[in-house]
Amino acid sequence: MEDTLQAYTRSQLALRNGQDKPQIWVAYKGLIYEVTESRLWRNGKHYEHWAGQDLTEELKDAPHSENVFEKFKIVGRLL
Repeated sequence: MEDTLQAYTRSQLALRNGQDKPQIWVAYKGLIYEVTESRLWRNGKHYEHWAGQDLTEELKDAPHSENVFEKFKIVGRLL
């Protein structure tokens, strides 16, 4: 599946922050997730986390597990 996903650079991901473009995306473990519809990501911010970034390292400090990403659509992979 990952091989068929469109690849995006960190710069392209950064534009999907809810400010520069309407999409709100975050990356985790090389995959990019669409979180635009999540009420917890309104305006591209979720607690101290900003959209348009790779959250892999930050998740270890989160009060939830990586299973939280299962409810979001994978839209690409991070280069």
